[in-house]
Amino acid sequence: MTIGGSFPNRHLLRLSPLIFATIITLVYGTCQLSFEQGNKLYNYSLTNPIRNFPHGILSEDGFYKVAVNGTVLWFQLCDAMIFNHDPPTCVECGDCGGISRCGMGCSALVANIIGGYPVCTTLGYSSSTSFELIDKTDPLKGITAKLSNRGSKSNCSLAVSVVCDTNGVQGPQTLELVGTCDYATKIHHPSGCALIISSHGNGMGWFGTMLILILFFFGVYLLGGAVYRYYSLGIRGIDIIPNLEFWASLPHTLQSLFTSLVRRFRGPSHGHRSSYSPVNF
Repeated sequence: MTIGGSFPNRHLLRLSPLIFATIITLVYGTCQLSFEQGNKLYNYSLTNPIRNFPHGILSEDGFYKVAVNGTVLWFQLCDAMIFNHDPPTCVECGDCGGISRCGMGCSALVANIIGGYPVCTTLGYSSSTSFELIDKTDPLKGITAKLSNRGSKSNCSLAVSVVCDTNGVQGPQTLELVGTCDYATKIHHPSGCALIISSHGNGMGWFGTMLILILFFFGVYLLGGAVYRYYSLGIRGIDIIPNLEFWASLPHTLQSLFTSLVRRFRGPSHGHRSSYSPVNF
């Protein structure tokens, strides 16, 4: 049913050994989808900063909104919604922030007029988001993010098709009800375009591809964290590097661990003398 229409070099050098140690955190902290088809690796990273869109797919307003025939939908991909203006005013918002913070406790909320009052229903959370291709035969079209809210009291979802569009952004224009409480909409955004890496046999192979992905996600981590700390937290200077103290101390920790392991396997050196001497009674 369709409803309608510049840091000091010494600090940077300290960061380089940490790429492999942080790859698991980077992958799971990124709203992304990767798969291989033929001789190509396709990678979609919705939160990756790109030209003109430093926050990737995230709406700078804090939410996307579409209103059709009395039904209003608010959503945000890869994060919870934030309302600095035009917040939802509706009944039944307990599982999405409550009356005082309605809409800020979930990632997708829909309001329908029932008995003359707008009644809200939570459709999903960022933690329950899954991803799939819009068209499995054409990976270049983009991906679909599906947010869900499954429980004993509700069984709802929202599917947002992120259509690849290098020309700019087009917000949601239509809203479709595809089930009792399952909605679908779409947006056009450059973040829906895949990063394509060739994996031909005469190329770098799987190791080179993995290394590129590691460097890519590490760059996303550093840039995204620095932008957030600079603009949102007002931090300046070298301290805008996320978890700077941890990164700065980790090389020394790894060096100490390596030295300890070497000593354990090699045993005491030839010049080593025990601090105890045998005594004959």
